[in-house]
Amino acid sequence: MADQPTATERFIQGILPENPVYRQLLGMCPTLAVTNSLMAALTMAGAVAFVLLCANVITSLIRDLLKPHLRIVIFTLTIATFVTIADRALAAYLYQMSKTLGPYIPLIIVNCIIICRCEVVASKQSAFVAAADAIGQSLGFGLALSSIAAVREILGTGCLFGMRVLPVVWPDWVIMVLPPGAFLTFGLLLGCVNWFTARKSANKEA
Repeated sequence: MADQPTATERFIQGILPENPVYRQLLGMCPTLAVTNSLMAALTMAGAVAFVLLCANVITSLIRDLLKPHLRIVIFTLTIATFVTIADRALAAYLYQMSKTLGPYIPLIIVNCIIICRCEVVASKQSAFVAAADAIGQSLGFGLALSSIAAVREILGTGCLFGMRVLPVVWPDWVIMVLPPGAFLTFGLLLGCVNWFTARKSANKEA
C-alpha cells in the first residue's frame, strides 16, 4: 500500500520514535519482571526478537488468507509455535537462565508488542517490511530492557555481568533489584525520555 511506511521507516521508528516500551508502553510485564540483571534482560530481548521476527514474516506471507474474525486466533497460534521453540531451546542450552526467567518466556505468547506488530504491519505489508519492522521493534525493546537492567544491576549490586564496576565502598541499593526498583527505574527513565522528546520538539518549533 502506497500510504504505508517503507521498510526503512518501520525499522527506524521501532528503535526510538515508536519504542515499544518508552513510547508505546507495551510489554510491561517482562520489562518490570526480568530487568534485575542485564543478562536476563538480554536473554528475554533475544527470545522476543526471535518470536517477533518469525511471527511477523509468517503472518505477512499468509496475510491474503487471513479472515477478519480469525486473525487474532491465527496470530496467537503462530506466536505460540515460535515461543515453544524459544522456550525449549533455552531449556536445552541455557537451563539456568531458563529457570531464572521462569514463566516469562511462555508469557511472550500474550506479549502485546508481538500481537500489535502482527496486526498493524505484518497483516498489511510485505514480508520484507514486516521483517524490518520486527528487527526495529526488537532493537527498541532490547534497548529499553538493557537500559533499565543496567541501572538496576549497577546500583543494586555494584556489578554488571557479574563484574564489579562500582567501588567496594559503594553501598548496594538492594531495593533496585527488588520489584519496587523496577517501577522506580522505569519511571525515572521514562521521565527522562519524555523530557528529552519535549525539549527536542520545542527546539524544532523555535
